[in-house]
Amino acid sequence: MDITGARWGLEGAEAILKLRSIIKINDFEDYWNFHLKQEFERNYASKYQYIDQVCSALS
Repeated sequence: MDITGARWGLEGAEAILKLRSIIKINDFEDYWNFHLKQEFERNYASKYQYIDQVCSALS
């Protein structure tokens, strides 16, 4: 984390350290799959959970 001119906030530094530890223990692939699933749930599934019902009602 020693980059010339870089200033690390607590959240950013903690995120980098967590990511480095995941990579170090060779668990990145599992983590990334989990991350993608969580991102999908957060961005799409929760917002469009009733999409089938809405589409059926409109047809």
